[in-house]
Amino acid sequence: MTRPPFCRGPRRAAPRGGVFANPANMKNDNPSLIVYPGTFDPITLGHLDLVERAAGLFDRVVLAVAAQSGKPGALFSAAERVAMAREVVAGLANVEVRRMDGMLVDFCRALGARVLLRGIRVYSDFEYEFQMALTNRKLAPEIETLFMIPKEEYNCVSSSIVREIESFGGDAARFVPPAVQRRLQARLAARARAAKKRGPE
Repeated sequence: MTRPPFCRGPRRAAPRGGVFANPANMKNDNPSLIVYPGTFDPITLGHLDLVERAAGLFDRVVLAVAAQSGKPGALFSAAERVAMAREVVAGLANVEVRRMDGMLVDFCRALGARVLLRGIRVYSDFEYEFQMALTNRKLAPEIETLFMIPKEEYNCVSSSIVREIESFGGDAARFVPPAVQRRLQARLAARARAAKKRGPE
């Protein structure tokens, strides 16, 4: 069937194997790969929503857990955050969790990844993420940033909100996977016991 004139354009030669190259593909014809970086302290249902959707679009998803959190009120060590993330995504065959030390662009280059995933919940998120995307573009022009919006029910969910709810004795079960909720409760119970032993300050 002849293509209409408005669809016509220069024909591209197919690469070896007869399949057109995907711009998100890794070098040397490796399967498409996207890196989703973050501190994930803790990983939430909003994070999981983006991971699941990315897993349906890309052959491989690497959840890059930053070794250094650098956020006030941090609850879990890097090893604990990696373990939590692996437990949460265990049912997703094409998702891998790795600890990330150093710069994000160096991590991506080591993997051969050319696409980053970042979540946008509200406008203030976009302003920050836009600046980070431009910075990463300056450092590594070959790496693109893909923004995704979580489902509406997760627009208010963030790790910092979860930490705050739990620290005041609230129940954050509706915002995190069950495995994460169990770890949160155990961690905060341990902190409460330690505080009780120290006595009033």
